[in-house]
Amino acid sequence: METSKVMTAPEAMTVEAPAQDLDLLAIDTIRTLAIDAVEKAASGHAGAPMAMAPVGYTLWNRFLRYDPADPAWPNRDRFVLSAGHGSMLLYALLHLASVERIDRQGRALGRPAVSLDDIKAFRELGSVCAGHPEYGLTTGVEVTTGPLGQGAGNSVGMAIAERWLAARYNQPGATLFDYNVYALCSDGDLMEGVASEAASIAGHLRLSNLCWIWDDNTVTIEGHTEIAFTEDVAERFRGYGWATRVVDDANDCEAFARAVESFLSTDDRPTLIVVKSVIGYGSPHKQGTSKAHSDPLGEAEVKLTKEAYGWPADAQFRVPDGVKEHFTASLRERGGKQSAAWRESFEAYARDHGQAAGDLRAMWSGALPAGWDGDIPTFPADAKGMATREASGKVLNGIAPRFPWLIGGSADLSPSTKTRLEFDGADDFEPRVPSGRNFHFGVREHVMGSIANGLAVSRLRPYTGTFLIFSDYMRPPTRLAALMDLPVTFVFSHDSIGLGQDGPTHQPIEQLAALRAIPRMIVLRPGDANETAEAWRVILAQTDRPACLILSRQAMPTLDRAKYAPAAGVAKGGYVLAGEKGRRPDVILIATGAEVGLVIGAYGRLTAEGVAARVVSLPSWELFEAQDRAWRDEVLPPGVAARVTVEAASPLGWDRYAGPTGEIIAMRGFGASAPIGPLMTHFGFTVEAVYQAARRQLGEA
Repeated sequence: METSKVMTAPEAMTVEAPAQDLDLLAIDTIRTLAIDAVEKAASGHAGAPMAMAPVGYTLWNRFLRYDPADPAWPNRDRFVLSAGHGSMLLYALLHLASVERIDRQGRALGRPAVSLDDIKAFRELGSVCAGHPEYGLTTGVEVTTGPLGQGAGNSVGMAIAERWLAARYNQPGATLFDYNVYALCSDGDLMEGVASEAASIAGHLRLSNLCWIWDDNTVTIEGHTEIAFTEDVAERFRGYGWATRVVDDANDCEAFARAVESFLSTDDRPTLIVVKSVIGYGSPHKQGTSKAHSDPLGEAEVKLTKEAYGWPADAQFRVPDGVKEHFTASLRERGGKQSAAWRESFEAYARDHGQAAGDLRAMWSGALPAGWDGDIPTFPADAKGMATREASGKVLNGIAPRFPWLIGGSADLSPSTKTRLEFDGADDFEPRVPSGRNFHFGVREHVMGSIANGLAVSRLRPYTGTFLIFSDYMRPPTRLAALMDLPVTFVFSHDSIGLGQDGPTHQPIEQLAALRAIPRMIVLRPGDANETAEAWRVILAQTDRPACLILSRQAMPTLDRAKYAPAAGVAKGGYVLAGEKGRRPDVILIATGAEVGLVIGAYGRLTAEGVAARVVSLPSWELFEAQDRAWRDEVLPPGVAARVTVEAASPLGWDRYAGPTGEIIAMRGFGASAPIGPLMTHFGFTVEAVYQAARRQLGEA
């Protein structure tokens, strides 16, 4: 850039800028597009885009390795707007850079990712310029950020993905992966606990390919940050093991460029760049306004602001001649050459490393490896059986050797969740072994989920592991995984009061209902070892939605599938497990998970007494509801009103399957601390209780 400072009012231009001033003009174009979009929508946040326009423009124009004509290029740098409320900054950058729109398969659609008309429709129904950036909706948005701190966590996942891909696939003379990840964070991001978790693990892993840029504008919705946020953030990050750099004025593009150059030369830790700004203007030496944080400026303030930029006061959505062409040419000149060279290098790589290249192509397309499920075990009938967490661990270790990019770990609970890969070559992911497939997230459930989403947008297939009760700590990333259609597998063990003596603080009650409430989330609670195997088969076949696998701590019988229906019924979400085929049942017993064994026991007593009973295993409501009406009516005949449902969790939602007169055996409190036997008896989860409920439904109790 020709100069380090954005023009102040005395320098303002009233005519089109000469070539040497196009950088400055582009920065003010970003600012005024944000102002106009927010004003037209009468909604949004103009302040952050106005303040950080010099930073965003400098990063993209001078450093970002990105090809607007090839925005899905695998080795591109990632730019994450964790401060998602400042979305107009990103939309303006995408527009001025002439980024081309692609679909989810990477196919060019022949139109811009963000047109000027799209910006004019900011925050309107159907616009690609949503209030907060949305992955899959807008080309160039690398991840959906909304709740503050999530983008910061996602960026750690993206940086881990680069390290893992590089360690696994780079070869001497063939560097396929060496990209960097930049995340623009707000004061609010760094207040959120998930960002602290993310910074902590990033420092531990020495992710030197990760750079957070903190817009230190000292303003939140309630006022100056000093009312709640007075810590020394840079010192905190140094404690995490980060390098820190300070830019005293957001308008000082050269100072910011030097900070980025320092990041690029740092090879042993992540970097935090502290950029001091005043919201709604950009310079800490000028008076700003907190109004620009969350509200339109208003007509009078808009005119005054534009005049300060030397902008025609009445101009709307103005992009001066030469600005877009200048920005596009700069980015395409650099990024276009880089992406073309990379693709040429990949073709040579594919000739020498065919299997690895095939894996990468499958990964990028969302395809599954050939024969990935060939070693899924089948479990023999066993009255003692095993916990579904144990079965899951065996299944996972049967699949993973055939599924090279299936990676994951636990929040310090892999011995309990059975999520550790045990085969030769699995290894642990650590700074010195970034090719490992086992991740130690530490006691950081929240960022574990956010990192998994970052891995998934990088085209890996991640899974996580913790206790079901701690799904509460993971609510934002599980919801965002569903919002983004990401195939993340969230493994939750210790699924009920059956975990016993840890007591009600650890016994999940409402968590199943909460997870089932998330749109597009698949929740599977298998009833024995073979249902667990089928659950993994179903989950990994999904390429565009996440799943929660709910597993028991306690052992349960492995059913004799010669006597009962095949576990393949799991794929339909619910199936008739036991009952005379073709005979209308007198009573239907419905259960999930460990409680399937209880209804099987009651079924045996009822059938011995001549009752036409039916057992329905219903491991996934979502998959069951996706079946056609004929199938659902075949499994649960509408004319049979005598029904008993059993699940050691909240009754919420079970009325749809019990019907208006059926009986629901469920939890209506928080559990208690006791061994599993007395606990289950106390709360009514016994064969006898199910049998008596069935008799009441038959009018005989």
